[in-house]
Amino acid sequence: MWVRKCYVDDDSDIQSPIPDRIVSNEEFIPPPQSAKEREVVERLRVMADRNAKRLGLSRRTFLQTSCGMAATMLCFNEVFGKTYEVDPLEALDPAASAEKWPKDQFIFDNQTHHIDVESRWFEETQAGREAYNFLRRFRPNEKTTADVLAALNETHYVKELFFDSDTVMAIISGVPTSEWRENILPPDKMVKTRNDINEWAKSSRMISHGLLRPNMGSAEFEEMERQAKILKINSWKMYTGSLIGGGPYWLDDEKNTYPFWERTRKLGIKNICIHKGLPLGLFNEEHCHPKDVEKVAKDFPDLNFIIYHSGWHPTARVKETDRANPQYIPWVSDLIDIVKRNNLKNVYFELGSTWNGTSSGRPEVAMHLLGQIMNLPGGEDRIIWGTDSIWGGSPQSQITRFRSFQIREDIAAKYGYKQLTPEIKNKVFGLNAARIYKIDVKAKRNAIKTDRIAQLKEEYQQNPKPSNTQFGWVWA
Repeated sequence: MWVRKCYVDDDSDIQSPIPDRIVSNEEFIPPPQSAKEREVVERLRVMADRNAKRLGLSRRTFLQTSCGMAATMLCFNEVFGKTYEVDPLEALDPAASAEKWPKDQFIFDNQTHHIDVESRWFEETQAGREAYNFLRRFRPNEKTTADVLAALNETHYVKELFFDSDTVMAIISGVPTSEWRENILPPDKMVKTRNDINEWAKSSRMISHGLLRPNMGSAEFEEMERQAKILKINSWKMYTGSLIGGGPYWLDDEKNTYPFWERTRKLGIKNICIHKGLPLGLFNEEHCHPKDVEKVAKDFPDLNFIIYHSGWHPTARVKETDRANPQYIPWVSDLIDIVKRNNLKNVYFELGSTWNGTSSGRPEVAMHLLGQIMNLPGGEDRIIWGTDSIWGGSPQSQITRFRSFQIREDIAAKYGYKQLTPEIKNKVFGLNAARIYKIDVKAKRNAIKTDRIAQLKEEYQQNPKPSNTQFGWVWA
């Protein structure tokens, strides 16, 4: 059955900074924990106890520090082979990693979700009670339980995203329904969260998706106008496998979908973010394949097609020849081939859930994924940072892993992959997305450095209360 990871964490004696199994954002069925993932946890238990004792900390507190993250990466390397660049000293000395990373990286998270955590988590779990006590300092005036919970969830999103990670800017995303009243995060609520946070921060930290549903027919044209002109959404999110309205659809359907491309051109919204791969049981699996990207990207070269999850399908049935090829990544490799043979300039690979899932339990898959994309002409400019947080809790674990991640020398040499240089990592973290969203990075950095979130974060860092808790779903 599926259970929320935050309740699994509360029952566990160890909360690993690197996820100990794949966590679902409700868009796909999570696989069971692997034997190697369990082995990392067992090794971490031993190392964390030893190092925490030397530092005079509890195991739980130790694992919430940079030392705990370093210890986890060391254990990961022991089980999976050299994946992360980490010095054993970092697992014992907080100062060893404190100055290691650049302080001015523009980390722009292109896939985040403001989720509604149940009141039970805030009331009955240790991590939830700690979060409640901290967050209430920012939300003292709400009266009813519903008001308190709504305010807590929005503030909790801000804490996990901006206080407990190095993220400086983000896009809020949602999923489609036929009726907005049935949707936990409809366009109006996404935009309200964007506006609330920006008003509170006194700077533009957030932008927002709208939801585009071609399977709702021509009546959706009016809804497109409303979202674009009244809500002023920043880009579209689409789900071709969605079963609502007329059912799943293809991006390259000239009769039914092309009118929506013409309409979005007129509305001036050029960034189209499309869920591909990760087919939940509620989606049609076939229509989550990225094969329809080929024709539509050629026919609409002035639109940017940002393929969320990079099309990754971790449990896809594949041909025997593909299964025997270590470079083949289900559906991602299909998308790479489409881009390569057509020399497409307007297709991008977003990493939400895909980076988290591969880097935490399938590191060689992550190496091949990034290596193959970077080998495309201009490939390093096509990778878009996204974490799918806060389903997976604070994105800091994913940020730290990407900073430390390397493509193993033997794999790079055998397949001719580039290495992930600091310059390439900076492009992935935010400069690529800033370019297609036409964001002036220098001006944005200057505004954010002095906004309210930056001021409060400086105070918060004197006594931070991070958590390794995740809020998505796991197989149990």
